[in-house]
Amino acid sequence: MASDSIIGIIGGSGLGEALGSLGGEAVEVETPFGKPSGPVFLTRIGDRRVALLSRHGKGHMLNPTQVPYRANIWALKSVGATQVLASGAVGSLRQEIAPRDLVVVDQVIDKTFRRPSTFFENLAVHVELAAPFCPRLRAALIEAGRRSGHTLHEKGTLVCMEGPQFSTRAESELHRAWGADLIGMTVMPEAKLAREAELCYALISLPTDYDCWQPHEVKDQGDLLRTVIGNLREATERGLKLIRETLPALAAATGPECHCQSALALGLWSDKSLIPETEKQRLGLLLRKYL
Repeated sequence: MASDSIIGIIGGSGLGEALGSLGGEAVEVETPFGKPSGPVFLTRIGDRRVALLSRHGKGHMLNPTQVPYRANIWALKSVGATQVLASGAVGSLRQEIAPRDLVVVDQVIDKTFRRPSTFFENLAVHVELAAPFCPRLRAALIEAGRRSGHTLHEKGTLVCMEGPQFSTRAESELHRAWGADLIGMTVMPEAKLAREAELCYALISLPTDYDCWQPHEVKDQGDLLRTVIGNLREATERGLKLIRETLPALAAATGPECHCQSALALGLWSDKSLIPETEKQRLGLLLRKYL
């Protein structure tokens, strides 16, 4: 993993807006899958080159189903990103994971059903996803988190639901019975696509409240909203600090290429000689080194 490679950073609710304040060179990217959520901003955080992208776009206008996940991942890869740190607001399904904590999740249960989840609609491509998050990136985040002074949970299982509505109480209890720790709406198919694009990918989850399995002790809905927004702001600040403290470790990374970055080596099952030239050209950014 080259030490001068670009780190992609995808900001979800809260962090997406915070990243906008960092500025940088705005790059408009065209992809075979349409436009990404917005421009990719190329800048530096400390000595590290980064590519910033707000998942929900300017003004948070894209709901979780509308996010152009394929275009977003393609855009980051096209500007040179080899690793991606992402954030996402979530609800907690466990008493011990409190609002404003940070969680470096290690597993996902995908309940989405309305989102294109592969780049390879005209080919047979099957990438390994037993570990959906890059072990190297997770280790770097965890090590930085141990020095942060804030509560950081070093693993967790996240249920990714379609949304945009939140869970019913029965669904929330079901998710807990499954052994899940968090509920969110945006990590899938983002993590799947990052693996198909051979990008290292890790997620920092930002709990804003306990999901509806636990009754909220508030006076009214307005009070609940203010509490959630306050939790999101604090978790966002902690998440941004964690990213800043993790980047130097990624800049110093040496050694063999991560397995994430060769995911297609065994994943491309289609006969290469039969892949149409138009498809080779369209997906050249992903397939070129195998053709």
